[in-house]
Amino acid sequence: MALAVLPEWDALEEAVSAAAPRREHPDLYAKVDRDWIPNYRTVLGESGLGEATRLIAQGAAVPVPEIADSFVAFCTHPAPVPERWLLLNGTFPRGTRIPLGRHTLQTFTTEELLQTVPMPALNGLTPGSLDLHVLNDAPFLHAPDPDYVVTRRPTWFDFTGPRAEAKHWQALLPLMLWDPHLLRVDSVFTVARGRRFDLNPAAVPLTIRVYPDRHGREEEFEVRDTGEFHVAAAHLPALTAFCTAISAKIEAVMTGVHHQRRIPRLRARRLERAARHLLAAYQRTHADYGVWEVEADELHLDYVIALEALLISPNDDTDGGGIARNIRSRAAALFLTPAEQVRTETLVRRAYKVRSTYVHGDVIKNQTEEEKLEELRTLRLLTLQVILRWLVLTPSDTDDLAPLLDAAAQGTNCEQHIDQPLRAFFTTTPPRSRPADITSA
Repeated sequence: MALAVLPEWDALEEAVSAAAPRREHPDLYAKVDRDWIPNYRTVLGESGLGEATRLIAQGAAVPVPEIADSFVAFCTHPAPVPERWLLLNGTFPRGTRIPLGRHTLQTFTTEELLQTVPMPALNGLTPGSLDLHVLNDAPFLHAPDPDYVVTRRPTWFDFTGPRAEAKHWQALLPLMLWDPHLLRVDSVFTVARGRRFDLNPAAVPLTIRVYPDRHGREEEFEVRDTGEFHVAAAHLPALTAFCTAISAKIEAVMTGVHHQRRIPRLRARRLERAARHLLAAYQRTHADYGVWEVEADELHLDYVIALEALLISPNDDTDGGGIARNIRSRAAALFLTPAEQVRTETLVRRAYKVRSTYVHGDVIKNQTEEEKLEELRTLRLLTLQVILRWLVLTPSDTDDLAPLLDAAAQGTNCEQHIDQPLRAFFTTTPPRSRPADITSA
């Protein structure tokens, strides 16, 4: 605002109007006293020209020709389609680019990220701003969002709908099913390439690493804090094939949302519900055994809801504990060896007992915090396996999976409807680690 009242603003306003008229670039203009004029918040603020001016006035070494070129490009290039970007806490090989439905998982080098910001020459010069070097090779899940309104003013709270990771579950779920190590969303932000890159420095988890310099002296560097989800270059082709296969299965299920028959509609809603509860639990799990004790019971409930959402049937009897019994037997029927079937039934029975205790306001007795976290981790891994196997086996027509699992639990038709499809999937497009019942069956 201070710059916009200087005499030089008039000349800049005229230059912008001549080079980027409103009929071609309406996003640069605002209506003032019934006249359309270049919006100083956009032309000076979002472009970065105002910040460059401040730095020059302070005597900073700013490359003026690069600033000028960037400003001209900002004004004259077509307005880009807004995108939503999710910064993930994992590590992927440089050059990763995996299609996930309408999303793309991609790692960006610093140079590639600089091409998305309005003033690349200012990177790292502004105090308190985000230095894009800390995001070198960071993984982003991004998707076009043409209906998203890019506001000109800072937005402190987003009341546009559910949590961002829940809105992007279809792209996140294949990655989570690939590897049991935790993959979380660190931040979500808007990108309009060449116009806006609104990732706040506080939204990037950082940590201090110590490296020796060329003289052997230790130096501290601030780097992006990554989690345990790591994909080596050798595993990238397998990950891509797995994600392609799982994304196709998710899409096939979700086409039932608008189906005229009840079973496909319910199936789509159940998958989305299970995925959302899984994601909600993941976002509050900060390490393999790291969960706030006060939230452990709630996360346990999330996993049980996810299991029940997938394995319940519209025809189930809701009286006399029938649902819990059916969930146990159907979950067990998804596994190929008697040992894993018994283990699964035991885990689900225990999970339902803990769930009932929690919702009735009681506490589990004679259980240490370590035992609770171990049990929660085991339930998380079981939930991942159930979701994956459900996706592999669920019919794409109007039939329900529950009767097939019930028949398998009784020892009929399990080879054709359960065993063979699972073996085929885990052979052709396996996750990072093949489960024990697949390798021993």
